[in-house]
Amino acid sequence: MRSTAPTRGARAAASLLAGAALALAACDGSQATRTWQPTDHDQPVRQQGNAQMPAAPAQSANADMLVSFTWERDCSQCHGPGGRGDGPQAAMVHAPDLTRPEWQDAVTDEQIAAVVTQGRNKMPSFDLPPRTLQGIVRKVRSLRRGGPR
Repeated sequence: MRSTAPTRGARAAASLLAGAALALAACDGSQATRTWQPTDHDQPVRQQGNAQMPAAPAQSANADMLVSFTWERDCSQCHGPGGRGDGPQAAMVHAPDLTRPEWQDAVTDEQIAAVVTQGRNKMPSFDLPPRTLQGIVRKVRSLRRGGPR
């Protein structure tokens, strides 16, 4: 039986057509078109005529998403999704179980950050923005079995 779900190509074409239709509708000639500037990013909601332009997502939500993405892409491969040292590469690199209270008690936040940025043994170094690094440290601390100390 053949699926009736749209293919990836069909979805992409539909998105392009929808974007083009919106662009044409917005370009009715009644207002001057302003050139995009880098300062247009992360601006609060602004009124333009009768339409309200959406605000950029909250920075903390973006930072949380970036930390989650970084954990999934870089950390969980060895440490596993829950930090138990059971990721797909864990056996090869002997990744520690970050949830163990004795491990959590033995390291400081600064030591965790240093291992992430400098690497250790088979763990590579990661060049992360400061907010993302702080988020990864918070994530590691949140993994503690039995809750926070």
